[in-house]
Amino acid sequence: MGVRAGYFGLMSRVDSRVEGEPAGARLGEQTQAPYLDALIDYAGRDPSRMHVPGHKGGSGADPGFLSAVGEAALGLDIPAGIEGIDVGPDLERLPFELAQRLAADAWGARRSWFLVNGGSGGNHAILLALAQTSSRVVVQRNIHSSIVDGLVLSGLRPHFVAPVIDPELGLAHCLEPEALDRALSEAPDASAALIVSPTYFGAVADVAGLVEVAHSRGVALIADEAWGSHLRFSPELPSSALELGADVVLSSTHKIIGSLTESAILHLGHTELVDERLVDRAVTLIETTSPSALLTASLDAARRQAATRGAVLLAETVASLAELRAEIRSIEGLDVLDESIAERPGVHGFDPLRLVVDVRGTGVTGHRIAALMRASHDVNLELFSENVVVAVFGLGERAGETGIRLVEALRAAVGQVGATGERESVPFAEPPPWGPTELSPREAFLSAHDIVAFDEAEGRIAGESLAAYPPGVPNVLPGERLTRPTLDYIDDSIRHGGLVRGASDRSLRTIRVVSR
Repeated sequence: MGVRAGYFGLMSRVDSRVEGEPAGARLGEQTQAPYLDALIDYAGRDPSRMHVPGHKGGSGADPGFLSAVGEAALGLDIPAGIEGIDVGPDLERLPFELAQRLAADAWGARRSWFLVNGGSGGNHAILLALAQTSSRVVVQRNIHSSIVDGLVLSGLRPHFVAPVIDPELGLAHCLEPEALDRALSEAPDASAALIVSPTYFGAVADVAGLVEVAHSRGVALIADEAWGSHLRFSPELPSSALELGADVVLSSTHKIIGSLTESAILHLGHTELVDERLVDRAVTLIETTSPSALLTASLDAARRQAATRGAVLLAETVASLAELRAEIRSIEGLDVLDESIAERPGVHGFDPLRLVVDVRGTGVTGHRIAALMRASHDVNLELFSENVVVAVFGLGERAGETGIRLVEALRAAVGQVGATGERESVPFAEPPPWGPTELSPREAFLSAHDIVAFDEAEGRIAGESLAAYPPGVPNVLPGERLTRPTLDYIDDSIRHGGLVRGASDRSLRTIRVVSR
């Protein structure tokens, strides 16, 4: 972001770069955390807080909450518009602006915006920026649900292109350059292509190849790198999307690097294909006027740690994960994905901070293994599907220590399955083709809706999105006509213990459809 709007509605935004200063000139300053330090200085002065929030730094807080989070955290929870922090006469030298410029340098961006409404808000802003000059985009089908929401908000018409589906594991991998080239031929009016890399399961796309295809047609390449904010900081990992020429990159820094939940950064690459002013305008539109100082400070601190210690910390984590993978492989019935997955179609590289355990040898699904792990050891996984369970490790986490409980839980789950002779007799159905698109997501979302029984929705136009796990690729998007194979597939996933994201009726007894 530029200068925060804040509750004062103060001033116009400023560029988060110093004019004439070369990119990377401030890399020596990465040991600083100007915004965090400014908050600490403010709280340390014990100021008279004649402003919101009402807890007044802790004195007005619920005692139980105060005990849980501490006076220090509440003391740093201040509003936007504090002189010398994010407003003042020398805008370019304000701690908030300095923190964003340091983030741009750390990730190699032309400009970076701090986000305190999650990576979802960044995806909304990207699409709103693109919609100011275009009406169509090419979109990888296994996109995050926030991209669908962004399509609704922006009115952009998507042309979807399928990723590669792993025929053995049933996982959605990445988009291949050849598929993107065909999609751009089919949608010559598209202004941008939106891809996902890495995926939930650690698959990294051939971003350089995708950039080459997009740029050869004058199209921007937008990378949802929510799961790859750490790639920039270790030579042991695949290159980041910005390094490979992506035009705009979304970074959910809370996922791996460890800023607070709901904080993220939107990066603009060194490109002329996306107008910086339009992105800034879109970020202004979607951001809250009451941004969290704690979330912002966590971004500043997480950037400092990644930039100054990331290579060492990630090396430790990657090495300990190699040992953990070997230990899990010693459990009968289990295997673990590793860098060899890069030999599969749709995978160009692998992010080892996702530990993906192949449970097919146990005879039961990942849903069952995950449930047993929770029951026996209170181990809570990031994701599970028909064939795998997924654990996520953070920057600097020593997997040899934190993974002991994971291994014990896996061993107990496999042992219980073996002792009872439990087996899953009927496999998941194969995902069917998408239904035909009749309306744009925005048109379908804003139309009048009927609520009908799920089993009776065949032939109707969906008013909401549905994505069954596995493999997590959206099966239904607003504006698509519902087909019997799609309805049967989603029902089959639920009966197997799968999950469906996006439905307003989470039981899925009913579904919202466009009124006739």
